[in-house]
Amino acid sequence: MFVPEATAAEFAELDPVPDGVERGAVAVVIGDLGEGWTFPILNRALRLLMSDAAVPLVALGMTRYWRAEDGLRLDAGAFVRALEYAAGRTAIVVGKPDPAFYGAAIDALQVPADRVVMIGDDIHTDIEGAQRAGLAGVLVRTGKYSPSDLTDGVSPDAVLDSVSDLPRWWAEL
Repeated sequence: MFVPEATAAEFAELDPVPDGVERGAVAVVIGDLGEGWTFPILNRALRLLMSDAAVPLVALGMTRYWRAEDGLRLDAGAFVRALEYAAGRTAIVVGKPDPAFYGAAIDALQVPADRVVMIGDDIHTDIEGAQRAGLAGVLVRTGKYSPSDLTDGVSPDAVLDSVSDLPRWWAEL
């Protein structure tokens, strides 16, 4: 489990491999460790993967980066891609932008996909991922939004300055 402590608590009953051990994992799960990522930690994940070809690489999401108070920061997707490349395998994604993630939300809401809107600031993970799952994708110009997002090959269903503009936009539909 390469996840923050709060996330690891959700998986505590799975009996994770102890720190420092480099073989014997049933899966290698990658979340966002933020500044907790170090070369030794990333290399341990690689060694766990390489110790057995049957060990899957599981990504809790594929977000590339996020905006913090001090600027852009790498997110879990960058580390997953590094491990995919090094280990020569493809991650199983169980979060955004995987269509199954959005499908689970639709199932939980018990609403048809064409009545669900994903609102986000990431043109690929939020908007493109939602659209691939049959949802509308509304991009907000907050968070990590950049004007170049609108020329990146993905066309949001709407672009709002803020989430607070959503009720007006919805009423105009």
